[in-house]
Amino acid sequence: MIIGCLSNTPIEIIRILTKNTISFILLPLRLFRIVYLQVGREINFSIFYSSNMEKTAELIKYNMHKIDFFFIKTKNFIFSIVGLAMLFSFALIFIFGLAASRLCKTINIPPLTGMLIAGIILGPYCFNLIDPKLLVISAEIRQTALIIILLRAGLALKSKDLASVGLPALFMSFIPACAEISAMLFFAPKILGISLLDAAILGTVIAAVSPAVIVPKMLHLMETGFGTKKKIPQLVMAAASLDDIFVIVLFTICSGFAVSGNFSYTSLLRVPCSIIFGAAAGIVLGLALAAFFSAIKVRDTITMLITLSIAFILVTIETVIPTSIGFSGLIAIMVMGITVQKKDAERARRISRKLSKLWIAAEMLLFTLVGTALDLHSIPAVGFYALLLLCVVLVFRLLAVLLCLTRTPFTIGERFFCSIAYMPKATVQAAIGSIPLTLGLPCGTVVLSVAVISILFTAPLGSFLIDILHSKLLTQSEPLQMQ
Repeated sequence: MIIGCLSNTPIEIIRILTKNTISFILLPLRLFRIVYLQVGREINFSIFYSSNMEKTAELIKYNMHKIDFFFIKTKNFIFSIVGLAMLFSFALIFIFGLAASRLCKTINIPPLTGMLIAGIILGPYCFNLIDPKLLVISAEIRQTALIIILLRAGLALKSKDLASVGLPALFMSFIPACAEISAMLFFAPKILGISLLDAAILGTVIAAVSPAVIVPKMLHLMETGFGTKKKIPQLVMAAASLDDIFVIVLFTICSGFAVSGNFSYTSLLRVPCSIIFGAAAGIVLGLALAAFFSAIKVRDTITMLITLSIAFILVTIETVIPTSIGFSGLIAIMVMGITVQKKDAERARRISRKLSKLWIAAEMLLFTLVGTALDLHSIPAVGFYALLLLCVVLVFRLLAVLLCLTRTPFTIGERFFCSIAYMPKATVQAAIGSIPLTLGLPCGTVVLSVAVISILFTAPLGSFLIDILHSKLLTQSEPLQMQ
């Protein structure tokens, strides 16, 4: 049917494709299979087409070119009709993302897996259906979604809860990452055959956990009452936010040394400076917002928009402050939310409720756009060995989390759950995984390949394990009144 459409006008092509909805939905999967067979394997189709292998190969090659031509022409024609390619791209992201996440949910697979797959299919490395102008601002959109979920986390955390889990959270913010990086330094040269410096860069890319995966799960546990008596969700959320700052600073140091050959010990001061200055800014702005909202009565939607705007400004400030000083906009956002919650718990609850509705669209954009950034063509560069390496270093991360929780009142099952919950990776790897390749480092391809595999492996697996283990390993108490 596809080849027969080539002789028709574009209008007839659209009519044929839309005549049967089921066929139109299945068309991308069929095309994906054809392209996969074309670039990945040599299949003997002689039993279907001809007994002459040469004629069969020519026929397949000819049909592949016609399918590619048809697909590109159809996409360009649709974009020319719509006229607003970016809006059409948003429509594709929401429609395919919702459909894929719903399908995964029905078969007990984490919905974010479907969003990632939808992003891969729509992205530039597969069918290239997303407007390039949208891909240019993809990082900013992902950052916006991350801001929303971290602001929700801050509004849900209580300062007294953080005080009760302060030391374990501090340990978990850097010890598991250091253990994972150390394991990478030891095993990566042996498994992948790379240098120690390349292994250090790879370790700092892989070691960061994903707040975008962890925080929504922990918020759900707080809402349903699982682990809240011992403040387990609060512990994991707080540690995950600090973990990213520590790892990103280490990545900047290692990649800078690989490019210039210079190493500055003062760069390590950026970690405590980022946390201290970010927390201070968050406290000041949180107090100011609480005072403003108590003095001026506005609708909850306006309150949410003002709070979100301040959060955007904090992240912008982080980009303009000199790197030698250090400032974390994400820490400032969480602390601002905690401060507002402490001063006015009811208002914080209402803002969180508004943000939870906004998160529905933000989550779809976040994970689908993460999927568009994944280049599956880079995976064969390391393949099975990368997966083996990830499994090894994740064991060290798990053991390090257990070590951080040795002096806590948690049971063995609760400690194991914290280890599993501290595994998913996604947003940081998608953001910095391609930087070594952009810098022209020899390890660039390997780092990108392992980063892609880490997202596809740990994000769905970690989300799935959290969903099935929380009811078995955590004790349920009275849910927190968040929404």
